[in-house]
Amino acid sequence: MAAAPPFSRLLTPDWLVSATLAQLPLDPLEQLGIRALVLDVDRTILPRRQAEVPPAAEQWLRHAAARMPIHLLSNNPSRRRIGGVAQALGVPFTTSAGKPRRSALRRVLDDLSIAPAHVALVGDRIFTDVLVGNRLGLFTVLVRPIDPLGQPCRHDHWQTLELRLAGLIGGGAAAAGRPDMEARP
Repeated sequence: MAAAPPFSRLLTPDWLVSATLAQLPLDPLEQLGIRALVLDVDRTILPRRQAEVPPAAEQWLRHAAARMPIHLLSNNPSRRRIGGVAQALGVPFTTSAGKPRRSALRRVLDDLSIAPAHVALVGDRIFTDVLVGNRLGLFTVLVRPIDPLGQPCRHDHWQTLELRLAGLIGGGAAAAGRPDMEARP
């Protein structure tokens, strides 16, 4: 059995993107051998307190779904909210995932039948999305929280706080070494 990576590594995304999901380029992921995407929903696809996917994010999601399998993975317990997004896109979803616990993500990986190293988990939170993805060996992508126009949320404090906390223990942005989306993962 391989030794667990240090905690600081678990809090370090493989790719730190200074834009939202709507601007995330897929080509670099495919060049790395990524063949499926697991996407967080709240603040990654849906803006805070919003029920509609911004048009730019919807366009990105449809483009991505045409290129590879997508599964929505959310800690949100609302099957109506998360299921509505999934149904509109025609993709499977999981609610009440309990991230950073691994059990729900393990079931998703089993359903995808793709090795974890070939799956990217994209989300906006270090202590849930990045942590669970790294615990299971996925390629982790940290994007900026999305606003109703599909742009980075200007008043986000959670991600900034999480990046600072992770940085204090050797993880986060400083360890990622990829400060913006122009950097290739």
